[in-house]
Amino acid sequence: MDAELFPRDRTQVAPGAVHVPDWLDGDGQRELLRACREWARPPAGLRTVRTPGGGTMTARQVCLGWHWYPYAYARTVVDGDGTPVKPFPAWLGELGRRAVTDALGAEAATGASYDIALINFYDSDARMGMHRDSDEKSDAPVVSLSLGDTCVFRFGNTETRSRPYTDVELRSGDLFVFGGPSRLAYHGVPRVQPGTAPDWLGLTGRLNITLRVSGL
Repeated sequence: MDAELFPRDRTQVAPGAVHVPDWLDGDGQRELLRACREWARPPAGLRTVRTPGGGTMTARQVCLGWHWYPYAYARTVVDGDGTPVKPFPAWLGELGRRAVTDALGAEAATGASYDIALINFYDSDARMGMHRDSDEKSDAPVVSLSLGDTCVFRFGNTETRSRPYTDVELRSGDLFVFGGPSRLAYHGVPRVQPGTAPDWLGLTGRLNITLRVSGL
């Protein structure tokens, strides 16, 4: 929104989990969107993820650095076109470390060599069920950046997919970081709010760029 009745403040949602509104400015959002559009092109481009039980995720995905598939990592798109995963750019790792420093402090970013990006595209009907990011061998904080449509981001606890949880509104440019005691918390996206992306961005739908350290 151009004018906020009540300014959105930085919020600690849980120990080690911080929401920073408007972390990326307009130029930063446009630059990241341009990169996402290049990464989405084949080979090793945007794909539909299929689960071992035969279901499909409604959010489509492209990976950088390491290719994630349920529930492991590989260097090739083993559940898609079989080509090598796209490289993880150094500038994206620097962005991840800066995000952690801004959200959790410099100590939390020490030694965090980000080498994975999972980029999920949500159209108006896409959702993401409650899950944990537990396939990595590193406990470095997870960095989540939002572009486009606003979503409801549900951040839960480390024990169960159900309550207690907190629903957070993530808008274009927002940052969410979770590490420490919240690193393995369940989280998901129960809904996207269509048509809420800023007009100047030129994106219909929502992109979520999640950065992780593989430890592999």
